[in-house]
Amino acid sequence: MTMQLAVGQRAQRSLTMTAHHVEQYAEISGDRNPLHFDRDFALATGKLTDLIVQGGLTTGLLHALVATDLPGPGTVFLSQNWKFTAPVYIGDTITAEAEVLSVHATKPVCQLRVRVTRQTGETVLEGEAWCYRFDRTSGRT
Repeated sequence: MTMQLAVGQRAQRSLTMTAHHVEQYAEISGDRNPLHFDRDFALATGKLTDLIVQGGLTTGLLHALVATDLPGPGTVFLSQNWKFTAPVYIGDTITAEAEVLSVHATKPVCQLRVRVTRQTGETVLEGEAWCYRFDRTSGRT
């Protein structure tokens, strides 16, 4: 049975980012930007205080939230419109949050407000996304 979505529903999911995550992501994606691996390089920017994680790791937590929690299994992104507002450092615990803004009346489509914060409460990503949910149990969408 598919959970019915309603405007105002919320979910969140947290993860502490590690150097191991950064290495695994680099192995998969090829993203070996020195901002993720060379502390001296990162500090020399004058803007960063340590190594940062790849943006894909931050947005990946949103993918997990949408596919697992809200709207849930079978859900994919149709579009995303978000911006990074602060770097995520190795060692940060980030929390991805989603809130249902609208639900299509006749299609399994919804609009979400999304936000990712670090353990201090600072927002590191904000925006919105549209999602589509495939319904496996009925063989239909």
